[in-house]
Amino acid sequence: MITCHLKYVIDPYKLAEFEEYARRWVALVTRMGGRHHGYFLPSEGANNIAYALFSFPSLAAYEDYRRRMASDPECQAVFELEKQNRSIVSYERSFLRPVLE
Repeated sequence: MITCHLKYVIDPYKLAEFEEYARRWVALVTRMGGRHHGYFLPSEGANNIAYALFSFPSLAAYEDYRRRMASDPECQAVFELEKQNRSIVSYERSFLRPVLE
């Protein structure tokens, strides 16, 4: 299993727009074969940092998701909405592997 960890720098004045973006991606990742662990939005502390975690069975499965996402109309619509909203200032993507029992 591979888990993608995203750290976002967001516009704190556009939190509602980012939350809508996040809600849409949870469903999209699930539909495309991943397991979304959620988005984590600012509550206490920094008001411009958010996180997301989602997993795929393998890096190859994640790469397949990325290929399919590039041509999926629903995914592209969410990207276009974010281009208009501009709630994301920047993001970092890391890949992790879990240590389980």
